[in-house]
This record gives sequence, C-alpha cells and structure tokens, in this order.
Amino acid sequence: MDNVLSFIDQNKDRYLSELKDLLAIPSVSTNPQNKSDMDRCAQWVANHMQTIGLQNVQIYPTPGHSVVYADWLNAPGKPTVLLYGHYDVQPPEPLDLWTSPPFDATIRGDNLYARGSADDKGQVFIHFKSIEAFLKNTGELPINLKLLIEGEEEIGSTHLDEFVEAHKDLLKADLVLISDSSMFAKDVPSICYGLRGLSYLQIDLVGPNRDLHSGSFGGSVHNPIQALTEIIAQLHDKNGRITIPGFYKDVRPLTKKERAAYKKLPWSDKKYAKDLGVKQLYGEKGFTSLERVWARPTLECNGIWGGFIGEGAKTVLPSRASAKISMRLVPDQKSARIGKLVANHIKKITPKTVQVTVRDLHGGEAAITPIDSPGVQAAIAALEKGFGKKPLYQREGGSIPIVTQFKQLLGLDTVLLGFGLPDENAHAPDEHINLDNFFGGIRTSAHFFSELPNFMNGRKK
Repeated sequence: MDNVLSFIDQNKDRYLSELKDLLAIPSVSTNPQNKSDMDRCAQWVANHMQTIGLQNVQIYPTPGHSVVYADWLNAPGKPTVLLYGHYDVQPPEPLDLWTSPPFDATIRGDNLYARGSADDKGQVFIHFKSIEAFLKNTGELPINLKLLIEGEEEIGSTHLDEFVEAHKDLLKADLVLISDSSMFAKDVPSICYGLRGLSYLQIDLVGPNRDLHSGSFGGSVHNPIQALTEIIAQLHDKNGRITIPGFYKDVRPLTKKERAAYKKLPWSDKKYAKDLGVKQLYGEKGFTSLERVWARPTLECNGIWGGFIGEGAKTVLPSRASAKISMRLVPDQKSARIGKLVANHIKKITPKTVQVTVRDLHGGEAAITPIDSPGVQAAIAALEKGFGKKPLYQREGGSIPIVTQFKQLLGLDTVLLGFGLPDENAHAPDEHINLDNFFGGIRTSAHFFSELPNFMNGRKK
C-alpha cells in the first residue's frame, strides 16, 4: 500500500488535469442536442479505462445513451465488486448564476467548480485513480472488479433495468459500490447505509360540472379546493403522526445502536431551523430530526392547484382541484401496498359532495445494508485510513432507485461510499467538489479495495 499511496500523492496535479478534461464534456443526457457530447463522453470514459489498465472495455449502445463496461478479474478467490456510476450530468442552466463557466473546471480556494464535479464524474474519477495506482505499481488489484458507468442516471436510468436484465451473468458480483452521495459534513467522514423508498400519488377532485360564479352558487356547492384541503388536513394528527390505519404496520424500528450512532453526529436543531428560515421545526413526536428524515416514513403534499391563480380577482367557484402526495418509506414498507392503502383511505374520507380519483404515479423501495455487513465494515476501515478519523454512520432521506434495482435484479447489497458534501450544489449553479475530499476519496477507495478481502473472509488481519 505504501507504493500505491505514494503514487497517488505524486500524481495529484495530473489527476486534476485529467478530471478537467472529463468535466469539459457537456454530457447533458436530457437534451437531444447534446447526443454527440454524450457519445464523446462515453468514449472518453472507455479510453481512460483502457489507459489505467482495465480490461474487456466495451461501450454498449442502448435505445438512449450508452453504458460503458470494463473489468479486471485476475484475483481468483477474492471478492468481486461491481462499481456503478454515471457520466451524464444535469443541465447547467441558469448560466448567469455560475461564477465561472459550468464546463470550464475552475479551482477557487479548496474547491473545483464545474457541472458534474460532485455528481457524478468527480466521484467516479476518484475510483479510476485508485485503480490506476494499483495497476501501475503492483500490476494487480486486491479484488476482482467490474465497472458499469451509465449515461442516463439524470433522466431516471431509463434503459438500465433492461440492460442489467440482459447482462446478469456479465454483472455477477458479491456487492455493489456506489459513490454518488455525500458525507455528513466537512471533516466528518461518514458511511451511508440506508435510503428511503417512495410512493407518489395524484388526487383529483371534481365538484360541479363547470366553474361557477361564487356569488350565485357559493354556499350551496362544496368547493373542491376546500374539500381537498380538508382531506389533506386529516392525514396527520396534532403530533405529526400519519393517521392512515395500517400505515406504520411494517415500519422497521430503529435499533438502540442506530439511535446512539445518530447522537454522535454534530447536529443542531437550532442551526438547522435558522438555515431553513423557520422559527420552529415540525415532525413526528418522539423522534429526533435526523431520525425523522432518515428512518421514519413521511407523507407530504408536494403540490396543490385549482381555480383562479392569475393576476387580479376572479370570483369563481372552481369545478376541479388536484394535489400531488408523496410518501417517503423506510425498510420493510412496500411502495405498492402503501400507495393502495393511502389511496383507499383518501377515497374513504372524501365527502360525497365531490368525486375523487387517485392515481399512482410511481414508487420505489427503501434500501438498507446492515451495518455489520462485510462491505460496510470494509468501508468504515477504509474511511478511517483515508481521512484519518473514525467515520460515523448515517442514512439518507431520499431515494437512489438503482440501489433497489441492483437488489431486485442481481440480489446484491450496495455500499454507498460518497465523498461529496451536502453544500456542493449538485444540480445547481456553482456545483463543486472539495479537493480534500477528492484526494481523501482516492486514498479511501484504495484502502477499500485492499481491506475488503479481509472482511469478506470473515476476519480482520
């Protein structure tokens, strides 16, 4: 490892120069006019994989954007890791809010600014460099490795399920490694071991068969907007608990170990509220803010509309009103069951004065990798060596659909080894990656590859 780590330290300037070349490609997957840039970026990734010593490099076309694959499978008896990432990026607009051009990577202070620097080109590149350090110095890796780098993550990984289904043998592994998330905070290395799932519904209410004059009809017809707000108001009680019968039936409770681990994180409700501009926080009684965000299910109204919303006044009693409702789910809750449960409850409490339709828009399952699993424990050991301090445990409140897809399609758990920070403006102007985290990430990646065989064998040397 000494030679590997020394190689990493000696090549920092080259790493940044190469990363800037990758970040310069405007691989915006959602824009048809960037199709040639997407192809160019896939080819850049494939070429770089070959340059650093990976084998069986191949670009697989899909009906959308290509998947790039490579491997190194010359470590018999050692575990096999499937490394997933993506080379596509979000649109850079609004351009006028960038301090420097989004595809002209620029270092200011301790950060490298460019679209894709944190999400996800920079984090994929971290692993490229640790792989290179092993292959250039030792001629081998401590593990078997497969890389799957796609070009459609920012548009929902539209064709990835189909690709994985068609290449199950190619993608066989012992675990998945993803670096497309954040640490808890600067100088607070952490490992994310859980994600929430999602169930998303739309409620449509219809009252009268047309919009009505509120003066002529108001007081005799139930306003659909009023009816809708009355329905939504019934979905929580005064303690912030969701009132739908059976909603909490399958919720996996937090363990004492998890609750103790969260208390070790540097967290302040007061600072959190101040940053958000609210005077007081809200949530389910009996749980801390982090527990509510990471490990408890929620129900939120994401949008509501109906009637007249233009300039000035229009005295209308609207015919229709709608809302979008999302439920963030935790391990053991199933999105299909929760969606049906919520839809049936909404129909039950809808007054007879209006007609209701509830549409299931989409859903996904929660994911959790046991803290004591070999992959997570290897990641903990690697983070401590890479950043010089013992990492803490965390979950994420959001969803990464590919994690559940890998579990469902390949039967694999995922280690989420993220090196971003929460304030790095992923998806926003002035996206950046912290350089200390970038180089610490390369060291950590190298240590992870080195440590994993010890933990997978059920022992720690």
